[in-house]
Amino acid sequence: MAQLKRRGARAGRIGTSSARQRAGRQARVRKGAKLVYFFGGGRAEGDASMRDLLGGKGANLAEMAGLGLPVPPGFTITTEVCTYFTHHGGKYPPALRGEIERNLARIEAEMGRRFGDPRHPLLVSVRSGARASMPGMMDTVLNLGLNADTVEGLIRESGSPRFGYDCYRRFIQMFGDVVLGLKPESRTEVDPFEELIDRKKATRGVRLDTELTAADLRDLAGEFKQLIKQRLGIDFPEDPMQQLWQAIGAVFRSWENPRAITYRKLNRIPDEWGTAVNVQAMVFGNLGDNCATGVAFTRNPATGEAGLYGEFLANAQGEDVVAGIRTPQEITRAASVQRALESGLSETDRRRCFPSLEESMPQCYADLRRIARQLERHYRDMQDLEFTIERGRLWMLQTRNGKRTAAAAVKIAVDMVRERLIDKRTAVLRVQPGDLEQLLHPQLDRSAKLDVLARGLPASPGAVFGEVVFSADDAVAEVRNGKKVILVRIETSPEDIHGMHVAEGILTARGGMTSHAAVVARGMGKCCVVGCGDLNIDYARQRMQVNDREIRRGDWLTLDGSTGEVIAGTVPTIRPALALEFATFMKWADSFRRLKVRANADTPHDSGVAREFGAEGIGLCRTEHMFFEGDRIDAVREMILATDRAGRERALAKLLPMQKGDFLAILRVMAGLPVTIRLLDPPLHEFLPATDKEISALAQRTGISEGELRKARDGLHEANPMLGHRGCRLAITYPEIYAMQVRAIVEAVCELRADGVKVEPEIMIPLVGHVRELEILRRETLAVVAEVAKRYGVKVRLPVGTMIELPRAALCADEIAREADFFSFGTNDLTQTTFGLSRDDAGRFLPAYVERGIYPVDPFVSLDRRGVGELIRLGVQRGRAARPPLKVGICGEHGGDPDSVMLCHQLGLDYVSCSPFRVPVARLAAAHAALRRDNAAPRED
Repeated sequence: MAQLKRRGARAGRIGTSSARQRAGRQARVRKGAKLVYFFGGGRAEGDASMRDLLGGKGANLAEMAGLGLPVPPGFTITTEVCTYFTHHGGKYPPALRGEIERNLARIEAEMGRRFGDPRHPLLVSVRSGARASMPGMMDTVLNLGLNADTVEGLIRESGSPRFGYDCYRRFIQMFGDVVLGLKPESRTEVDPFEELIDRKKATRGVRLDTELTAADLRDLAGEFKQLIKQRLGIDFPEDPMQQLWQAIGAVFRSWENPRAITYRKLNRIPDEWGTAVNVQAMVFGNLGDNCATGVAFTRNPATGEAGLYGEFLANAQGEDVVAGIRTPQEITRAASVQRALESGLSETDRRRCFPSLEESMPQCYADLRRIARQLERHYRDMQDLEFTIERGRLWMLQTRNGKRTAAAAVKIAVDMVRERLIDKRTAVLRVQPGDLEQLLHPQLDRSAKLDVLARGLPASPGAVFGEVVFSADDAVAEVRNGKKVILVRIETSPEDIHGMHVAEGILTARGGMTSHAAVVARGMGKCCVVGCGDLNIDYARQRMQVNDREIRRGDWLTLDGSTGEVIAGTVPTIRPALALEFATFMKWADSFRRLKVRANADTPHDSGVAREFGAEGIGLCRTEHMFFEGDRIDAVREMILATDRAGRERALAKLLPMQKGDFLAILRVMAGLPVTIRLLDPPLHEFLPATDKEISALAQRTGISEGELRKARDGLHEANPMLGHRGCRLAITYPEIYAMQVRAIVEAVCELRADGVKVEPEIMIPLVGHVRELEILRRETLAVVAEVAKRYGVKVRLPVGTMIELPRAALCADEIAREADFFSFGTNDLTQTTFGLSRDDAGRFLPAYVERGIYPVDPFVSLDRRGVGELIRLGVQRGRAARPPLKVGICGEHGGDPDSVMLCHQLGLDYVSCSPFRVPVARLAAAHAALRRDNAAPRED
């Protein structure tokens, strides 16, 4: 009982979040509101539009029933009841009991069975169903309604004692785990029920659960009940109605279990939504060889290829497929043949060991294929289906919009437009901007020598490497220490969600393409290889055998999620080749967006990458990055150490041709597109050596004594350098620095124009807080531009603007705009100065602020709308009031965050700028921002 109390106490602590408080404000059930909705027998009281109330699963079950599809009858308890239950300490609305009893009677009438009847027992499943898909994160109870009497009735009706006792022991185990709290809280703890099963198999000398006899399973059911009595001091409930109410409460409580909370945070699902509960008549896939259970997709969720795709298990229940305990079989013959070829099986062995559903149950396959086509056309999206075959009859248990990789999402969107299922606007909204980063996953360099250890199923693409860990907790701990890890499990479960999130990739010994690991990894965009049967994992010794090789914790592995290969060590990677559909899709996205998208790039290589990804210019070229390369740093240090202006100018003269060469190369790559060049920004101390060893080496090269170097370094020390002598403040003190940089830019412009290259550079002065700073530096900048242009005999007009990164600059934007041709909001520093946070140090405590709901998200990841966003709004409004044609953009890292791009669109900015590899993300986010002003985005199940 102590374990049960501990679990409840933890749920209580979780429930004290701000989200719980928000839920409390919504906890009243609407007066007269219907609490339970029936479906089945070709009719339903709900439909797919009622997702917020019925959850995704309940809404889609109702929709399928309304379409006349073979759906076992059932009812859905609404999400409003969950909110009420959570806020009222586990109590139900008074009207709920009567509604459940009436709808349970309707299920009995449809099935011709009675709940709790020992002669013709009705069994039900109790499943969660939130409005957003959360695969495996909440709890389920199957075979509910069994007791010592009803199991005998089930045996008489089925004619199979083994089937009856198999259902009974499954029910007791699942009820004990989910409802009574005996499920281990940690993946390192032993499941007491599984321990008894393993002991029974060892005693009988068998390897698989399916090899246990009816007598073995009957004995296990009794042992399970004894275990519950010993551990909790209570008897297993025999009353089916008591079982039902306890299971409903357990499913509602699972909304606030740790794995569900973690999943919601990762996917930004509001805590106050709650879950619905679906109570549905059981149909059985474990009645014999003409029974099965499976999961299917109407298109391949990894590649997007059209055609039925999925797996099934004969003589099994649904949880067996996703748990990965048994190796599933392919639905289509073509997929079965392909797997056999990869495994080296003969056609005879394939047909004997792994016949496809298409071959073993052709009529059910034909029915499934027909229904899959019907549902995909009805929902106009790729569907993820769950089904059971009971004695040759197909039953549909669920449909939902299937999770897919980014590559599959793009291909499916483009193909469905070509098939006239959706229009281009819908296609663009179907793909989430952040998911596009998956398309840029590196691929293995196939020219390298590969030490392939084994091959599994390629569940989610990408090529990653890391150090092996065998538990989710170890993954989190090692990543906190700065390591990259590969999480290796026999099979994953929802309790592993936190480790899967931080790992570079996931590798499992068991499971198929629809297992928990595969589904969750695809949703996360993580590389994943599953079902690698050659792995023999020993958790206790923290090692695994792979054929004749031993891999220990901390050893390096590489995974190729596109081929399923598991490779020893690390392998070089290369940039991926993008499919033709990607270019088509991005062209559609560009046709809808208003915001321009530029890139932050400081080298010709990065500039070229940005242009390939569709950047419409460079929004931030950081010139200080050029100062650190090669022997330039010595010239910079010579300039810093000079005691007078003449000495500084001599050192800067050495830098001039180097800077000009950089600008020549970058501007040539970006010909015809704007390039915003930010003049020197960081404080000078960053260019000086920090350690005694570095000081000694510099003294030998320059002839300056170590003492003088230390004195110079210490003289530049500042208590808070990011708010100190940097940016435009340096140029006010040392105008010759910016003069050199401007001269290099203008000379590059003049020489490129002489070669017929069209260039559009823009000069940006950082950290302006007062209009006089910009007024002085603009005048000095334009004087250098005029002097160099005159020397070359050409006309040069360079826009001069500023980076708005101080709150005062945003508030005084009307004054500053009179001296600026453009604004670029430096949101990294603007966030720092607005919040009073150091982004270099805030990582120590910001997670706690997000955890406790003080900040909804990390403000350095997604723009703070209320504070920083308001400063940007004021800056844009006041700046354009003073100078109507003022061009405005942002160049902080927020420029690649989809939510921040949405805000920039709403505030009327002209462009965003981000890292080159996030340019496609920003382009799609800008399209979403434009489209969502008029259209709601398609809802994901």
